[in-house]
Amino acid sequence: MQLSFWEKETYFSNVDVLIIGSGIVGLNAALHLKTTQPKLKVLVAERGLLPTGASSKNAGFTCFGSPSELLEDLTHHSEEQVFSLVERRWKGLQRLRQHLGDNAIDYNRWGGYELFVDAQQELYSSCLDKLPYLNKHLQSITGEQNVFRSADQKIDAFGFKQVAHLLESTAEGQIDTGKMILALTRKVQALGVLVLNGLEVQELHDEGTSITATTTQGITLKARAALVATNGFAQKLLPHVAVTPARAQVLITKPIHHLKLKGTYHYDCGYYYFRNIGNRVLFGGARNLDFKTEETTELGLTELVQHKLEELLTTVILPDTPYEVEHRWSGIMGMGNQKTTIVEQVSGRVSCAVRMGGMGIAIGSLVGEEGAALILNQI
Repeated sequence: MQLSFWEKETYFSNVDVLIIGSGIVGLNAALHLKTTQPKLKVLVAERGLLPTGASSKNAGFTCFGSPSELLEDLTHHSEEQVFSLVERRWKGLQRLRQHLGDNAIDYNRWGGYELFVDAQQELYSSCLDKLPYLNKHLQSITGEQNVFRSADQKIDAFGFKQVAHLLESTAEGQIDTGKMILALTRKVQALGVLVLNGLEVQELHDEGTSITATTTQGITLKARAALVATNGFAQKLLPHVAVTPARAQVLITKPIHHLKLKGTYHYDCGYYYFRNIGNRVLFGGARNLDFKTEETTELGLTELVQHKLEELLTTVILPDTPYEVEHRWSGIMGMGNQKTTIVEQVSGRVSCAVRMGGMGIAIGSLVGEEGAALILNQI
């Protein structure tokens, strides 16, 4: 790509910080850098027309966590680790709301529900028994009592079939992720951040006192430091960073007359999730049907997953309601063998803030700030 003198001078000269990835983490890093040091020249490079990973492709849950999810986490992590992560989710969401305002992101705290079928009676009983224990810890984080509670009385009102029990989370909510990314982009651009879409960084080189980045467009970028915020795509630039890509497939229905659902819902230990968007149903998940195939950075759909989503819509979620699927898509998350983010200095002038574990809406604002703090220590 051939640049004019004006373009080179305006966009690519004297860059202080190069941020790779224009999702929630990258934009929050840019926001923190410019509010902390307004004179910095910050360039955000995004390979796609829009954020390529999951920031504006996810289901828009605020990711507080369900009872079975937290209990499962407690079998692999310490109590302190599990509830520290819940606190990061809670605080991260508040930070996002403070930055953008509830109207801009269409935030609604309508609550969340976990569904249990007859075959999950043992899991349900275990969750129910642990509610006092979980609520005690959650109260210390949220300041609210009985965040998790039984909600069997709502099963019929929602119109579900084959659902034996419901547990409600009063802390869960939903947002419009497209509006969120648009609002974040506008906010950082108003502060002078350059956000360039369709600019893909192929390689990063730490030169000791600066970094050089090569792009597929043939443009060489130079900056004082770089932050990789590409989440599930991180290994392309940083092969030694332990991030596994995980594709999530989603569908959305056409508007449904008198839709009974309102809120966010988890099913089968969180491997399925659905919510209302107005009078439509968004439904995603089923990654557990074929983990290996879904460990990919390729956006796309599979018949196996899409068929299962429609089957559950028909038999469990909307059993007596005609519906039509209007649109389908996928996004790429960044996972790891532990439910922890990776925010670290990779070299003298390169840092990363990746591995959101499917919780980017909740923790992305904090992780972006943490990544920006590393950069500020480097320049």
